[in-house]
Amino acid sequence: MIAIQTTEKKLNMKGKHFLTLADFSSDEIKGLVTKAQKMKNASYTGEDPKPLQGKILGMIFEKSSTRTRVSFEAGMLQLGGHALYLNSNDLQLGRGESIADTAKVLSHYVDAIMIRTFSHQTIEELSLHATIPVINGLTDLYHPCQALADLLTIQEKKGSLTGQKLCYVGDGNNVAHSLMIASAKVGMDVTIASPAGYEPNAAITKLAKEFAAASGSKIVITNDPFEGVKGADAIYTDVWTSMGQEKENEQRKKVFSNFQVNEELVQHSKDDFTFLHCLPAHRGEEVSAGIIDGPQSAVFQQAGNRLHVQKALLSEIL
Repeated sequence: MIAIQTTEKKLNMKGKHFLTLADFSSDEIKGLVTKAQKMKNASYTGEDPKPLQGKILGMIFEKSSTRTRVSFEAGMLQLGGHALYLNSNDLQLGRGESIADTAKVLSHYVDAIMIRTFSHQTIEELSLHATIPVINGLTDLYHPCQALADLLTIQEKKGSLTGQKLCYVGDGNNVAHSLMIASAKVGMDVTIASPAGYEPNAAITKLAKEFAAASGSKIVITNDPFEGVKGADAIYTDVWTSMGQEKENEQRKKVFSNFQVNEELVQHSKDDFTFLHCLPAHRGEEVSAGIIDGPQSAVFQQAGNRLHVQKALLSEIL
């Protein structure tokens, strides 16, 4: 059991959509992390509450999934509710029914919708027409549930979030975007080290820097991974080729070849750095086997924390 000394504040998230962490305050994000830790501790002692008795989560998947599907489904069951797996190809959505109509219909059947999709515009349209909460399981722009699990893991490993330095090495993708926002909101410094042309979205970076200025932290974008990891408390990476980018795979391997997190790179970080990866991982590409399977890797603790932050989020929203 992990003991975290954080004051829990009442969160007013009932009925809210969860599309991006940019929509939530620092207190709300920290509160979710604290609640997740409490629920994790309760699961160890057998005191797990079941506040969602009779509640149903509809889960729409346009992308394949391991951690998102299992953590949400298991989380709902552990909280006393039920989850419905809805593959987009099995819904009328796959045959041309509009997002708006799908949202209106599902709002009559379930208590919330979680969707894992490609375009962020899809989830925005879904939330516009749904009369129930919509949760972002992943889009091309954001992965907020993953970022919550990342914060919980860093807090467990380091004891606090404020003042920590996180370096993300790799593609400036949805994971990088949510990490920047989440970290800026809680007072962590973030450096994103990406190849030229693969940096995070400029508008999202600007927004994250505004949040960082408000919290007293900083965000740095660099094309030099060795410079990026200097003084890092945590080093994070992701696959070089995300789903939907398979045609770019060989080109990306060449572009990212100097951005592998390996034994040479981590020598420039703090000695007690923690390694993080949202998984699935490609050993020998974005990370060496020695790092991801080494003693400073927390990737499976991080993956396990997806369950606890999902439960915290579901219990607050529902």
